[in-house]
Amino acid sequence: MTEIAADLVVAVAPLQGTVVSVPVVAGDAVAAGQTLCVLESMKMEHVVESPTSGRVREVMPSAGDTVEKGDRLVVIEPGEIANDAVAPEVAPSGGIRPELAELRTRREALLDESRPESMERRHGTGHRSARENLADLCDPGSFVEYGALVVAAQRRRRSIEELIERTPGDGLVGGIARVNGEVFGPDRARCAVISYDYTVLAGTQGHMNHRKKDRLFDVIERLRLPLVLFAEGGGGRPGDTDGASVTGLDTEAFALFARLSGLVPMVGVVGGRCFAGNAALLGCCDVIIATADTNLGMGGPAMIEGGGLGVFPPEAIGPLSVQVENGVVDVAVADDVEAVEMAKRYLSYFQGSLTEWECSDQDALRSCVPEDRRRVYDVHSVIDVLADAGSVLELRPSYGLAMVTALARLEGRAVGIVANNPMHLAGAIDGPAANKAARFLQLCDAHDLPVVFLCDTPGFMVGPEAEEAALVRHAGRLFVTGASLTVPFCTVVLRKGYGLGAQAMAGGSFREPLWIGSWPTGEFGGMGLEGAVRLGYRRELEAVEDSAEREALFQTMVERSYTIGKAINVASYFEIDDVIDPAETRQRLSSVFAAAPPPPVRTGKKRPVVDPW
Repeated sequence: MTEIAADLVVAVAPLQGTVVSVPVVAGDAVAAGQTLCVLESMKMEHVVESPTSGRVREVMPSAGDTVEKGDRLVVIEPGEIANDAVAPEVAPSGGIRPELAELRTRREALLDESRPESMERRHGTGHRSARENLADLCDPGSFVEYGALVVAAQRRRRSIEELIERTPGDGLVGGIARVNGEVFGPDRARCAVISYDYTVLAGTQGHMNHRKKDRLFDVIERLRLPLVLFAEGGGGRPGDTDGASVTGLDTEAFALFARLSGLVPMVGVVGGRCFAGNAALLGCCDVIIATADTNLGMGGPAMIEGGGLGVFPPEAIGPLSVQVENGVVDVAVADDVEAVEMAKRYLSYFQGSLTEWECSDQDALRSCVPEDRRRVYDVHSVIDVLADAGSVLELRPSYGLAMVTALARLEGRAVGIVANNPMHLAGAIDGPAANKAARFLQLCDAHDLPVVFLCDTPGFMVGPEAEEAALVRHAGRLFVTGASLTVPFCTVVLRKGYGLGAQAMAGGSFREPLWIGSWPTGEFGGMGLEGAVRLGYRRELEAVEDSAEREALFQTMVERSYTIGKAINVASYFEIDDVIDPAETRQRLSSVFAAAPPPPVRTGKKRPVVDPW
């Protein structure tokens, strides 16, 4: 602040304070912007600069004096002053300030290059580091890390220098980023990424990395960010000493993470060993992608031995061969490189439609179903032709073999496909198949993917063995899930559409889909034709004593039932919407889905959760 008095310029106090220093005296030449006085107010220093070049005529206060706002400090007679007459300011250092240098040192300690021995051991296992995986996953320059400078809560037993060197990030690297931004643009590429770092205390869950997760999970919920979790690690860590916790059972991470289910897509990636708490988080994910050397379990060797259950090496616990067949792992891959690529691909189905796509010659669909109605075929051939070229990603291919569940695209639009598999149990829906389909429908509904049912089933599996596996409840799960769908869905009957199984492949009723059509090979009935004839015409058949004549009568009745239940006849009663040339299937489905309104913008969940199983 300045005042003008006659031919003089007066610098005044901008606020109340105490004079710290006055680096000029009367007679000094000063340049515009040169420091005249330093005041302290509320523990902060304020510099009063010269408003003009000239010569100091008078200095009012001295160091230690208290001044009020507006008090005169220095009087200057304006004028041109030779450079050599001006007292030089102390120039700021041209080097790196100490606090910035300290930060750079700490950041360098986080880099893989700063830990060559750890990286050599890591690469020796065939795996990449946490930061290498995240660099491959995230768009360049988009990763914003949270809690990078955290160290393990072990200050009572280790020096801070050792913790910085040995426990960077407390074994967890996480933040927000973009994934697939070059395809879908920055808005749809928003994502959160979290990776345990196995080179730090075996990727175990420490006090501080739990706090980091809690913070990130809160940010993810608030911003509704899709999440990729790299879960490799040994579970809870007993060696932390800082803090007042006794059991750690009040840790919030698991509740916060589970609460994200149904709100955002959750991708779990695992390779190597993953036990206990790490496995618990992984099991909450929508999809689990696992490398060939994965060992996955709710308890590792120490917990098993501690429970008196024997001594087992890590390799004996939950190997990939087990976890693929039992349905825990959705997608098996060879290594970290393929795992990251698969994670990016999976996320892409929830990031929007593509404007460019290719597809196979749809005429090939006409020959997918054999002319012999009793001959099996591979429904994957139908899916591969029907969907955009290269767009099919099957989930849980080795579990629930009677059903195929896959993500795919139709004319660039992401969809879910649920298809009966005639090559297993003739397409009859057993317990695992029902569970697999019901859970997949929840996934599609939660994240607004339309669904295509490809129906070729004789119904639900029957027999004492099927009932021993609780089929009644599993079948019910498929019905209640189908009835709760809010996304558009259509059903295409490829061949068999019988009984309750066929209804389950249509959301519970042939009136539930937005459109239900059949190929000319379609055949329908309240139950399988052979069983219906034997049950409904038992007396007539038993009345024929000659076995050959009885068989001929049976076949005649079956053929009559088949004629009545042919797709073209069922359509004439309007029990289905149409019978179509198989080559028209793709166009019909795309048109119906295009007619449906876009999903509403949501701020919360549609479903409470996506069932982990």
